[in-house]
Amino acid sequence: MIHMGMPLEIQTMIVTNGKEKRIEHNLFTLQKEGYRLYPLDIPLEVRRTKHGEATGQAVVKKLVLENETTIVTYELISLHSIN
Repeated sequence: MIHMGMPLEIQTMIVTNGKEKRIEHNLFTLQKEGYRLYPLDIPLEVRRTKHGEATGQAVVKKLVLENETTIVTYELISLHSIN
């Protein structure tokens, strides 16, 4: 039996690409391809695109890694005005 390494990305911001889904009030979920680790319980920038401006800050509350996808549940703690 051969064991291959699991590809894993470490994330320092949440990039939504407009695919986030609101669960309730300021709580959102986002599904990403591949396995990604996000710091828990500390504020991270939220961006619509990787190189776009930050739209707010959020705290990751839960991570689920399965079937080569990552599901991130996060709470939006501040929102920047977008002009």
